[in-house]
Amino acid sequence: MQRRDALKQISALLAAGSLGLPAWAQGSGFEQVNPPQPTDAKGKVEVIEFFHYGCPHCRAFDPLLEGWIKKQPADVVFTRVPVTWGNPQLAGFARLYLTLDVLGELHHLHGQVFAAIQDDKQPLNTEAGAQEWAVKKGVDSKKFLEAYRSFSVQSRLARVEQIGKAYKIQGVPTLAVDGKYFTSASIAGSHENALKVADQLISRARQEQGRK
Repeated sequence: MQRRDALKQISALLAAGSLGLPAWAQGSGFEQVNPPQPTDAKGKVEVIEFFHYGCPHCRAFDPLLEGWIKKQPADVVFTRVPVTWGNPQLAGFARLYLTLDVLGELHHLHGQVFAAIQDDKQPLNTEAGAQEWAVKKGVDSKKFLEAYRSFSVQSRLARVEQIGKAYKIQGVPTLAVDGKYFTSASIAGSHENALKVADQLISRARQEQGRK
């Protein structure tokens, strides 16, 4: 889903259905990050998935991505970055993601957030809606609220917004490899191809780092 589509149709984010894939450049299967971005994975290869919970393409990609992540060697550091594009609703989704991460609940609730938003139309972009849903999933109410309002989550939210701007993200889901390369279904032709291209870019990054 492209940024302009998400912002133009934000009121429809909770509606079912799929949107057309953005028409990015085809051919190589990847694009250059311009300018290249620094990474925190020194001596390793960082892979970032940019996503948001209202995106049906992100939801479709997620099971494939999870399987791919489990196959990666120790020198690949994977992280997700929720995009906000300055939109309050997407910022609410991002805050929920970061809160669940802080609480250690992402491993079993991440996929359920997609379903709650896209199928059940739950208002998980709001504090009250997110807390009510999380409590029903077994999260302690007080701990959830403390994390949701914490300085740590607020700081991380500011950080992910900064990262999204630095990478100039225009569509999701997008994978960024080693701060230098982008790939996605709309660049590589399919979600499956995007993961194959990511593997190739990881190998390329190792060579550029002087490793095999």
